This record gives sequence, structure tokens and C-alpha cells, in this order.
Amino acid sequence: MSAKPEHYDVIRKPIITEKSTMASENGAVVFEVAIDATKPQVKEAIEALFGVKVKAVNTTITKGKVKRFRGQIGRRNDVKKAYVTLEEGNTIDVSTGL
Repeated sequence: MSAKPEHYDVIRKPIITEKSTMASENGAVVFEVAIDATKPQVKEAIEALFGVKVKAVNTTITKGKVKRFRGQIGRRNDVKKAYVTLEEGNTIDVSTGL
């Protein structure tokens, strides 16, 4: 399976936080994905881009917070995260670029 240009539209960037580091100990990797991306699309994109086997994909949508920007009230964008669980023996090193 080769990487298609639309795979890069589905996967935005890896998320490196304390929670995602704890998830990586259980073979899961966390990515920010397009808000309209489906679980099968995420699975296909990860398998094509990184050459690994995906066991499961769990997604969550974080609603954007209302914040002040230079005194004006603004709203951050909604973010969709995908927790990608990999099959045994497969790893993705998120610290290196693609």
C-alpha cells in the first residue's frame, strides 16, 4: 500500500503530551487528525504512511475553548484526536519526521 496525497490530509500531526506518552507504553500512538476523518480513513492512512499494522482506532473531539486574543473574545478550533493502537511488534517513532 503506497501513501496517497490524501493520507497527509487525514493525519495532521502527532500529539506528544504526558497522557500520550503513557498511552505509548500500551502500544498506542496519538495523532491530531482532520475533523471529518473517519476511523477507517485514519487506519488506512497510518498503515500506508508508517508501514505498520493497526489493531484499533479510538477518536475523541475536543471542543475549542473560548479565550481572549488581545482583549477580543475568540474561540479556539475544535480538535479531533485519534488514539491508534498498534498490533504486537509494531512501533512508530513520533520523534522523527515523516
